[in-house]
Amino acid sequence: QVQLVESGGGLVQAGDSLTLSCAASGSTFSSYAMGWFRQAPGKEREFVAAIRWSDGRTYYADFVKGRFTISRDNNKNTVDLQMTSLKPEDTAVYLCAAGPTRDYRSTYYYTRSNQYNYWGQGTQVTVSS
Repeated sequence: QVQLVESGGGLVQAGDSLTLSCAASGSTFSSYAMGWFRQAPGKEREFVAAIRWSDGRTYYADFVKGRFTISRDNNKNTVDLQMTSLKPEDTAVYLCAAGPTRDYRSTYYYTRSNQYNYWGQGTQVTVSS
């Protein structure tokens, strides 16, 4: 079992920055990466970013490249998502997730929510215009 707790959400204005944190505990060794997804009201959950525990390789959705940065601290079992130049369309519940359980080489698997077995409760990010 892996427990995930997100923090750092809030209400900001367009153009502001915000950093989300995810603290992982339990059998974290069972997952090869940590990911951030988001879900806005009435929309499907979508991939935001992911990072591999072993080598720090990162993956980003096209709509956040250049604005968001994912990082990890292996000693603390934490993963951060630094978000800059926030836009109103970034408003969503942001969820931290642990997975996949295999060491995939293909980027595809790290962007699919069905490859992640453990999820946090989510933290709300609201960006006002």
